Amino acid sequence: MNVGDKAPEILGINEKGEEIRLSNYKGKKLVLYFYPKDSTSGCTAQACNLRDNYDALRQAGYEVVGVSVDSEKSHQKFIEKNSLPFPLIADTDKKLVEQFGVWGEKSMYGRKYMGTFRTTFIINEEGIVERIIGPKEVKTKDHAAQIL
Repeated sequence: MNVGDKAPEILGINEKGEEIRLSNYKGKKLVLYFYPKDSTSGCTAQACNLRDNYDALRQAGYEVVGVSVDSEKSHQKFIEKNSLPFPLIADTDKKLVEQFGVWGEKSMYGRKYMGTFRTTFIINEEGIVERIIGPKEVKTKDHAAQIL
């Protein structure tokens, strides 16, 4: 997925088992942020930063949706533990991470494994990708400011 591409209509299933569609956000800008794993330090910092600035983001016309390959149950715990006001898509079949090109080989401590690259897509009111904040650019503790 690149700047100028149209985002897919069906984004996935959220923590409540509800289908999230792009058309649910018509007329708003959508912050679709992909993160590696629920309840890890960086992902918690990023989610909490977005939570703490959620009102400012909404006042600026943005809605926020998080995506990881964790299960609905894992997302429910993550949302409850951190009082997150936005939905999280459980992309357990990895369809969305692959569509957006954020799934690939990573390495930690010399071990290679497949995972999600922390990436944020800003999708405009017409459903077109307007901006991409890539894995090397995302500041987990100051992410809302990067978006605004």
